[in-house]
Amino acid sequence: MNALIRIRSGGRRAERIAYAVGAALFVSGVAHALVLLATGGSWLGPLSMRKAVTFGLSFGLTLASVAWATSFLTIRPRLRTALLGAFTAASVTEVVLVSMQAWRGVPSHFDFETPFDTAVSMTLAAGGAVIILTVIGFTATALVEPGPDAPSLRLAVRAGLVVLLVALATGAVMIGRGVVAARGGDPQLAYTTAGSLKPLHAVAMHAILVLPALAWILRSTRYPEPRRLLVVRIAVAADAVLTAVIGVESFTGIDPPAAPLPLLALSALAAAALAGTAIHALSGVEPAARFVRVPHGKARGR
Repeated sequence: MNALIRIRSGGRRAERIAYAVGAALFVSGVAHALVLLATGGSWLGPLSMRKAVTFGLSFGLTLASVAWATSFLTIRPRLRTALLGAFTAASVTEVVLVSMQAWRGVPSHFDFETPFDTAVSMTLAAGGAVIILTVIGFTATALVEPGPDAPSLRLAVRAGLVVLLVALATGAVMIGRGVVAARGGDPQLAYTTAGSLKPLHAVAMHAILVLPALAWILRSTRYPEPRRLLVVRIAVAADAVLTAVIGVESFTGIDPPAAPLPLLALSALAAAALAGTAIHALSGVEPAARFVRVPHGKARGR
């Protein structure tokens, strides 16, 4: 609740705009999901309304996560506004164009059939480049500047941004491979080649929410800072292992559910470690009110 109050009353204007836009993009994804369910459309293929769903949900959540996580950074106001403003504008562009193409019934990426579709595909690629540059700016600031006072939160924000860069770099590789295949006259190969990296892109995308959120929850626990830092370090290591395993599977063409037993075991252990840190953090959260014994056997909040 304190975080929500801080966002409403103390948040910077660029952050408040990013939260509002992120919420709108997320609602857009939900709305497209309802349309897809109501119409009985396919969830598969480059023409599916699914892309409008996933882009709306993912960009909405990621934009809000980036705005929140980077609010803890020590950064010049004008630079913060410029970076977050560019990230917000690029996120809107990506979701709007993908949704538009979904409604038109044509692919949003790797479509060079008409001048208009070519312009859309190239604009989406340019928007991705803008997003990568802004996250590089935030990551460089996080690594150089002091950042949050608590070492646990500082590590979580830094690690979250680094893993987000892995997700964005994966997206850039997906686009590069797809464009080469599409320009070579094989659009189906473009979607197949790019799609093989989706698991890595998806897993790495939301570390910017998971890791800082864990550190933020730990701030409300009874644990001292050294213990919080240890928990965050375990979570960062587990997330790194999970991302690495999914990365190996994606680049070698292995379907994650059908991966060899050693890879399955390693990813399962990493996921379990991440879940364990979350459970540990939640179990240590101090209650909002404590109750003390008063005369006549009644309890009173304090």
